[in-house]
Amino acid sequence: MPSEPLSVRRSDAVTLAGERRGRRGAPAVLLLHANVADRRAWHGVLDALDGEDLDLIAYDRRGFGESPVGEESFTDLDDALAVLDAAGVERAVVVGNSHGGSIALDLASRVPDRVAGVLHVAGGASGMTDEGEEVQWEADADTERLSGALQAAEAAHDGDEQVRLLLRLWLDGPAQPEGRVQGPARDLVADMNRRIIAWARPDGEGDVGLDVWHALGDLRLPVTVAWGALDIPADLPFYELIAARIPGARRVVLDGVAHLPGVERPDLVADLVREQVAWVQEASNPN
Repeated sequence: MPSEPLSVRRSDAVTLAGERRGRRGAPAVLLLHANVADRRAWHGVLDALDGEDLDLIAYDRRGFGESPVGEESFTDLDDALAVLDAAGVERAVVVGNSHGGSIALDLASRVPDRVAGVLHVAGGASGMTDEGEEVQWEADADTERLSGALQAAEAAHDGDEQVRLLLRLWLDGPAQPEGRVQGPARDLVADMNRRIIAWARPDGEGDVGLDVWHALGDLRLPVTVAWGALDIPADLPFYELIAARIPGARRVVLDGVAHLPGVERPDLVADLVREQVAWVQEASNPN
């Protein structure tokens, strides 16, 4: 089933570009992409969910894909709520990858009446820190080397090298051979990152300033925390901590994938979406 375009005009004259697939009135699913992607990262998942009785919504956050940054201050949380409002959706299962996962938890913490459940995929939490934690974030040699090379490429304004290193770090996984993921998935991630570099959204722009990290224990909704086993090694213990601190959270480790499992293995993420929606429905109708 083809997607329908969804355009959301914001008060500062920025239009968020999005799409919608499925049946209006069916259980709604809002998909939030990573900072090294745009809404096209969800196309494989949308295809895998084709025919399901769901209302699937994806959009480009500002400075990604087809959505401009704009000249006024904004928050990703407010934009996400505006997308739900424009779609006429009261409550949704929110699926977030990477920084999209942080935004999903922001929504669950700030506006719990709008969030039916969260599928948090290789994401963080606003306010996350290793200060006072038994686990400290220490980059492995591969991640440190690639991050240093990426900073040098950014300073030199070498876009092609930036894209190569971003794919190496986030798509292949830092400890895996370069080019582990090939074909359309690699081409897509490369194109998404060329656009991101061109938009040049400032770091930290759109953050709402919440401290969800220290309030994870207050969340009271179905949450699945999933991540790829080939992701950045130093991040893995923090995914574990997020899962452990959210009451009743389900923990899923996806073998054979890195930071962008929805691109690399959309079937795996589609299964998680189905399971999350089913869990939400079961929790809403315990009898």
